[in-house]
Amino acid sequence: MNYYMAPLEGITGYLFRNAYETCFGEIDKYFTPFISPNQKRICRTRERNDVLPEHNQGMKVVPQILTNQSEQFIKTAEYLEDLGYGEVNLNLGCPVGTVVSKKKGSGFLSEKESLRVFLDEIYDSCNSKISIKTRIGLETADEFDELLDIFNEFPVYELIIHPRTREDYYKNTPDLAAFEKGYNRSRTEVCYNGDIFTKEDYNSLISRFPELNFMMFGRGILRYPGLICLIKDGTVMKKEKLLEFHNMIYESYRQNLYGDKTVLFKMKELWSYMIHSFQYDNRIEKRIKKAQKLLEYDDMIQELFSGYGLIL
Repeated sequence: MNYYMAPLEGITGYLFRNAYETCFGEIDKYFTPFISPNQKRICRTRERNDVLPEHNQGMKVVPQILTNQSEQFIKTAEYLEDLGYGEVNLNLGCPVGTVVSKKKGSGFLSEKESLRVFLDEIYDSCNSKISIKTRIGLETADEFDELLDIFNEFPVYELIIHPRTREDYYKNTPDLAAFEKGYNRSRTEVCYNGDIFTKEDYNSLISRFPELNFMMFGRGILRYPGLICLIKDGTVMKKEKLLEFHNMIYESYRQNLYGDKTVLFKMKELWSYMIHSFQYDNRIEKRIKKAQKLLEYDDMIQELFSGYGLIL
């Protein structure tokens, strides 16, 4: 099995990736949060920092691009190729309203003919391998048949399928029947993405798709960072390892971000997921959310790690 880390905007940037690789590793490919080019620029400073080779040493990193304009995609892919990247990923999955309203991300899935023209232009012009991360439709899974027909017209390097529609957002359960359709009909390698939170979730999926070779993890890793090690060899995450991981991210944010509020915002965002690693009660979660100063936050983290056990 090849294990991929999904891109989560605002969370899985290079500071997170470096801490994760140091403390846990076991990831074959890290996909970056999307670069969103426009007519004035290829990428913002934050996006540029995220893909700089010196910030991604010792990791296989694939930059993700979010656009519905082929010229913007091609220029961004060329920029990334100059940085040494041989693969880029097209985002056809983002469900956020502001993205979808601009017909980007999963919003682009409703524009079938425009999507076909877009893919024709980027595959004709780019030297880099282009993989695609997609949902199964904008509103219903019935759209997926035509989408698969379109994808199969092009040399897609890898098709990463999150078997939900945009309307599902992250609710409901992944549509495994739709994934099976993509798995069987795609002309290229297929990667599964969606709701693998436990070893049991993993085993259940593999029992249905025993020849599946690629799997992408997102929220499952954020909720329990030791998940891949648990799946691979049964290694249970130690509290000391989780604390080391937390401390590396925390110190990186303090060194690279400005102000207590910015650091606290980033850490609280991470804890909205990682709190699920603990056998916790709502009181400690609420107190972490209410922390207004780093010293106050430090006290809450010490209390959490000293007073609560992990789920495994």
